[in-house]
Amino acid sequence: MIIAIPVEKDSKESLVSEHFGRSNYFLIYNTDAKEYRFVKNSAAKSSGGAGIKAAQIVVDENTEVLVSPQLGQNAADVIKEAKIKIYKAQVGTIKENLQALEEEKLNLLSEVHEGYHGN
Repeated sequence: MIIAIPVEKDSKESLVSEHFGRSNYFLIYNTDAKEYRFVKNSAAKSSGGAGIKAAQIVVDENTEVLVSPQLGQNAADVIKEAKIKIYKAQVGTIKENLQALEEEKLNLLSEVHEGYHGN
């Protein structure tokens, strides 16, 4: 399974980013190979549409599960269209969230916000 998590730093000790579309990186973790890598979020500095662009990065990585604290409506639409399951991240580190996901302690993300639309 391929898992994506928005993160602040390209480090295994990084905290999960509070902002999906404006996160600095995405952790891409392959549970079968037990391998991870970081993908720079080229959408982070976009003047608009960061959520949609970030969502497309996640889709292009063949992600099956996204762990994120929140999503805007447009990003959520792209992710859902790609049939990616979205779980609500806990405040904490990559490791803590991967462990919570493995132990089935994360809930599906049920609420999305309208998005920031340049704000």
